[in-house]
Amino acid sequence: MKGIILHGGHGTRLRPLTHTGPKQLIPIANKPISQYVLEDLRNSGITDIAIILGDVLPEKVKSYYDDGSKFDVKITYITQEKPAGIAHAVGLAEDFVGENPFVVYLGDNMLKGGISKYVQEFQKENSDAIVLLCKVENPQQFGVAEFDKEGNIVRLIEKPKKPPSNYALTGIYFFKPPIFKMIKKLKPSWRGELEITEAIQNLLDEGYRVSHRIVEGWWKDTGTVEDIIEANILVLDELEPRIEGKVEDKFSVQGRVAIEKNAHVKKGALIRGPAIIGENSILEENVYVGPYTSIGNNVKVIKGEIENSIIMDNCTIEINTKIIDSIIGANSEVITNQKGPKGHRLLVGENSKIIF
Repeated sequence: MKGIILHGGHGTRLRPLTHTGPKQLIPIANKPISQYVLEDLRNSGITDIAIILGDVLPEKVKSYYDDGSKFDVKITYITQEKPAGIAHAVGLAEDFVGENPFVVYLGDNMLKGGISKYVQEFQKENSDAIVLLCKVENPQQFGVAEFDKEGNIVRLIEKPKKPPSNYALTGIYFFKPPIFKMIKKLKPSWRGELEITEAIQNLLDEGYRVSHRIVEGWWKDTGTVEDIIEANILVLDELEPRIEGKVEDKFSVQGRVAIEKNAHVKKGALIRGPAIIGENSILEENVYVGPYTSIGNNVKVIKGEIENSIIMDNCTIEINTKIIDSIIGANSEVITNQKGPKGHRLLVGENSKIIF
């Protein structure tokens, strides 16, 4: 069985973070979102993986994942020249897939518990496709399933104004090769894209067997800043505490906190978990890191308070106030030169400098 990770899209709702790299490389608890996807495939026994690259700095993806060997997988890169829809991206992988069954996994999706059991079920049963569904409060924003009285899927609709159900497609699909024949029949939708929902609908209309599963636990489509911060909360909620760096005073660490190698938490600093402090990062005295905060690698927090936020690699924070509900892009400086208000909500792109 093979795996396909979709790593394209412009991530317009995440600008300016996506001006300098693909949205799938934004870290959740100090790990790129798409790495969770890759590791889920690997842990499910799928090690031959294609990554479909978009046109937003694809070299960053190749630099990070390389040939996949450091993740114990084999990676093939396929380029989608421009965003033309999920079905178009899947169609590009026909030669890679050959006659094998395969999984398509959107690189900005996260699923608690992973896909291992669904992989096993797909290999055992006689379905031509399995789609994973999740009950959501805002089905208008997703592809949505319609069911008959027996609970079978009869129709899939992309972003319907009047949803027939609250069950959304999660962006994780299990296919056999007939899907490629269905994709070739598609015409661009009103969005100018080849829709995977229409390709699956073609399977249904031509008598192929399409099954579904309702996912257990949480699922996140990390398409917005709020989604990413919420995903960070969900992942940190399951954090295994560990201290591999230096903590000068044991009372500086409260709750479930991970301190990575060569990180240094000085006496007088306070970390309340769940939180993670990346490699080679330094927290000076009187610094406060509150719950649900991820501090990346090589970060210096000289002064200030941070809570429910993501600070990416190589940042410097020196403030007289509190950062809350924020994402700070890599290589940024956030500095206060005068007394400011109690808190700021920030979305800062890479290589930025902010002085309050």
